[in-house]
Amino acid sequence: MSIDDWCPTASLAHLQLRAEILGQIRGFFSKRGVLEVETPVLSHATVTDLHLHTFSTKAEIPGLGGPSKLYLQTSPEFAMKRLLAAGAGPIYQLCKAFRDQEAGRLHNPEFTMLEWYRPGWDHHHLMDEVQDLLTMVLGTGPAERRSYSEVFSTELGVDPHRDDAESLRRRALEHGLEDIGGLDREGWLSLMMTHLLEPTLGRGAPTFIFDYPADQAALARIRHDNPPVAERFEVYANGIELANGYHELTDAGEQLQRFENDLNARRSRGLPEPPVDHRLIDALEHGMPPCAGVALGIDRLIMLAAGASRLEEVIAFPIGRA
Repeated sequence: MSIDDWCPTASLAHLQLRAEILGQIRGFFSKRGVLEVETPVLSHATVTDLHLHTFSTKAEIPGLGGPSKLYLQTSPEFAMKRLLAAGAGPIYQLCKAFRDQEAGRLHNPEFTMLEWYRPGWDHHHLMDEVQDLLTMVLGTGPAERRSYSEVFSTELGVDPHRDDAESLRRRALEHGLEDIGGLDREGWLSLMMTHLLEPTLGRGAPTFIFDYPADQAALARIRHDNPPVAERFEVYANGIELANGYHELTDAGEQLQRFENDLNARRSRGLPEPPVDHRLIDALEHGMPPCAGVALGIDRLIMLAAGASRLEEVIAFPIGRA
């Protein structure tokens, strides 16, 4: 341990900028009548997504019948949707989220997230508001909007909705990627996105990519076009993914089936099988209003606003000094 290991990695100027931006965000939502809420960081269930790795802890809590396994949230999504089902109306939250196996220039296992939901909106309407927020914080102008299909077709000559894994593999190799054994269709699309497309997106102005393949729906609605698409978007600035949004799935039965499909896939890969959040399913059965929601990485947003190149430049104590 070095003699200055106790020091923050972020400058005081960057910490002041962080405080200013958090204040701007709260003012942004206050003027628009969006309620700030808080939900638990610890919960009895967690996400089933194959690509997310959760932290858990054992707790001795009186009245719960012995030791309980609790999970640190990867996002406040499930609890916020329970509030929506209870009639909360438009809501937002600034909070800590936690994801294991994520650390580096653009990742820290503990990070700050902004998440908000707009009842009655679809993902296109929500993109308008995300653009307004980015304009306020980053000073950017109108964003570029491209469908997932169009960007893959134009830039890589790929049909992301119809090409099979082998076709995608061949195209990826033609573009200089290494041959990684065992990748499925979604894996090759993800690899091409992160290594070939993402670095080019959001240069000069933010770029929204929308309408993803149906097998990447996560918690988004599927629109039954030909082919079907997930009503989902991501936004990029200077080659960095900032946010992921959905026209939210509200069907309890379909949501439960997606969770079970995730668990089956986890089982086949030898991954942990977390408990399904049945409180969320119950809330959806009760009736969550049609809405759109988005999660945005605050640390990345502040990094871009500061002109920094690494998250540790805008986080006081990243994991190495926590």
